[in-house]
Amino acid sequence: MGAVLAAVLGASLVGCSSTGGKRAEERAVRAAAEGRSAVTTPRWTFAMVTHSGDGDTFWDIVQSGAKQAAVKDNIKFLYSHNDEAQQQAQLVQAAIDQKVDGLIVTLAKPDAMKDVVAKATKAGIPVITVNSGSAESKQFGALTHIGQDESIAGEAVGDELNARGRKKALCILHEQGNVGHEQRCAGAKKTFDGQMQNLYVEGTNMPDVQASIEAKLQADKGIDAVVTLGAPFADAAVKAKKTAGSKAEIDTFDLNAKVADALQDKSLGFAVDQQPYLQGYEAVDLLWLYRYNGNVLGGGRPVLTGPQIITSKDAAELAQYTKRGTR
Repeated sequence: MGAVLAAVLGASLVGCSSTGGKRAEERAVRAAAEGRSAVTTPRWTFAMVTHSGDGDTFWDIVQSGAKQAAVKDNIKFLYSHNDEAQQQAQLVQAAIDQKVDGLIVTLAKPDAMKDVVAKATKAGIPVITVNSGSAESKQFGALTHIGQDESIAGEAVGDELNARGRKKALCILHEQGNVGHEQRCAGAKKTFDGQMQNLYVEGTNMPDVQASIEAKLQADKGIDAVVTLGAPFADAAVKAKKTAGSKAEIDTFDLNAKVADALQDKSLGFAVDQQPYLQGYEAVDLLWLYRYNGNVLGGGRPVLTGPQIITSKDAAELAQYTKRGTR
């Protein structure tokens, strides 16, 4: 919705209204595709600061969406990240010190981010939260939150496991202290009719992740489903299943090209897509709309981008998008 409104507003800014809405929109799309702005608003600077670790493909997709919207909206886009909460807060402070015109942050560990987000809003910098922290977003003064409700996403996983006849599941948490991860597993446990255990692993050490899952599968042959909370960890779980001689189904949160391929060859059962490209795109676009036109979406509630359960029958159609880095 925000993207459509932005395209319409952008078209009116460049004087295309007399040619008709469709032609104006086509011009805006061509401009973005050519790396040109579709608007004539000032070149504002927006910063995004996330809790991502190094090499996480999920955040590459978020950035892809944010950068595309930034080109269209004549925005200078800055991205930084750190998986340590205090360092993430310091990066947010650095953005405040640069006097950015808008700020996009994640709240995986909200307690560490509360004060610095308050500093941003006090300085008059509009803030949008994405991906994690939907419960705290409004309380911290953000304009809106864009992402999936992690509890609802977890509940969808529990329902899907029930539909697949699973009885004993393992939920793999790769980042201790991440409230969204806890909510995912708790939501799945709430709706799952079988037994679900949490397994905490060190997400920055993939061999350790694989070894931990393998040991658990070897120790308990009754486990018939493993749910990972991120696409990179699904591959480790598939390898662990093989070495453990387990028959458990591997399922995962998040979608990328490798997950799409694994869904098609059925080494993965299903994936939960929260559309990270949309999270990045809409965050930049909504900040632009707020700066330009005072618009806010959500009505005080999160703008949901998921969850969507993706199975083998969906993967072939989505594969083309995952390969270009937009799903």
